[in-house]
Amino acid sequence: MSTSVSVPGTDAGPRGGRRRLGVARFRALFAATEGIRAALQSIRAHGFRSFLTTLGIVIGVSSVIAMVSIIQGLSFTIGQQFEGLGSNSINVQSYTPLAERLQGRIKRLTQRDLDLISYRVDGITSITPIMYSTSGMNQIRYGSQSTATQILGTTYSFQDVGQYFSRFGRFLSHSDDATRRRVAVIGEEVREDLSLPENPVGEFLQVNGEWLKIIGMFEPKGEILGQSQDNRVMIPFSTMQSLVGNQREPDIQIQLAVADVADMEGITQIIRRLLRDAHGLAPDEEDDFRIQTAAQLQSSFNEIIGTVTVVMGGIVGISLLVGGIGIMNIMLVSVTERTREIGICKAIGAKRHHILLQFLLEALVLCLLGGLAGLAIGYGIGALAASMIPGFPPAHTPLWAVALALGFSAVVGIVFGILPAAKAANLDPISSLRYE
Repeated sequence: MSTSVSVPGTDAGPRGGRRRLGVARFRALFAATEGIRAALQSIRAHGFRSFLTTLGIVIGVSSVIAMVSIIQGLSFTIGQQFEGLGSNSINVQSYTPLAERLQGRIKRLTQRDLDLISYRVDGITSITPIMYSTSGMNQIRYGSQSTATQILGTTYSFQDVGQYFSRFGRFLSHSDDATRRRVAVIGEEVREDLSLPENPVGEFLQVNGEWLKIIGMFEPKGEILGQSQDNRVMIPFSTMQSLVGNQREPDIQIQLAVADVADMEGITQIIRRLLRDAHGLAPDEEDDFRIQTAAQLQSSFNEIIGTVTVVMGGIVGISLLVGGIGIMNIMLVSVTERTREIGICKAIGAKRHHILLQFLLEALVLCLLGGLAGLAIGYGIGALAASMIPGFPPAHTPLWAVALALGFSAVVGIVFGILPAAKAANLDPISSLRYE
């Protein structure tokens, strides 16, 4: 049985191993710190050349950040607008292919479809028909003022389904629809266009030769996909039918809200099966209607935004590649200029990995400084561009874009700095001291 004994003053045993590990870590930290200090000193000594060297990185990163901030700002705002539609709402509307539309065969959703969904589908909390005005009914008048707006006929349930809340007055009621009352609820943009009082309740509008009394104004909803939700006039569904005239089968939209969002997909499939059976569609025939949810619309929009971001990011990323090549070129020139300095460092004891680390850190610091400058410039450009476009949402730069820009800058510095650093580390000290 042998016993290991640690002699005081030696590095044997666990305590000595920890001491050696601590010394090694200190030396590595000291080497990295000195390398960064030397890199900053070299960059400061050749300031103008360093600026020109990082110009490609600055342009590349600023282009990426500006592009991403504008696109993500638009995506962020649209996402908030989709949330305002209600995550539990489903919209059903008719669909006619272009070829059939040109032949005059127009598909419709009717009151029978509404009743079928109302009575046969469980889990629905609110359901309402929506009838939009024809092009000839979009003009409304108030005194000497007139404006074009979107007029839709609906019921009391639209308040819950569409998430509309009254700012002044009240919303449409069941009795308004039952008695075909000539009343209307308007949006903020309509009030402004017609120069109505701040509280327009009690005023009268003229629509298609009929006078409608304003009974309420809903809270501002903003825009979604470029379409204002405040430039609307809502009237009772039965009143809209009387204003449109005696069409044989007016086309309507059906909007509903479900009790549990988890049942959304199941309810959608039930509605699809019921409508296909009611319309007599064969198994190989396409749906003559479309069922959409706010989540589906947002998912489709996010896919488009994601594709555009990736494509534009790839195109703009080429400038980062060009910037990296420029850095490698300048660093190779720097190695040639500092050959004697490298020879002196090696002559006084500098190891190969010290020289490699010094030049690699210089390229890395150069790229990171360019990335930081590009980050600030890109965000400024994105914010300025967004503010100059009327109605465009503010720029939004996500953290992943910042991390990606700086990370890519670091990768460019390491990849394109390794060749000059290796060349400097492999120089012969004797030949370097003789270099003129």
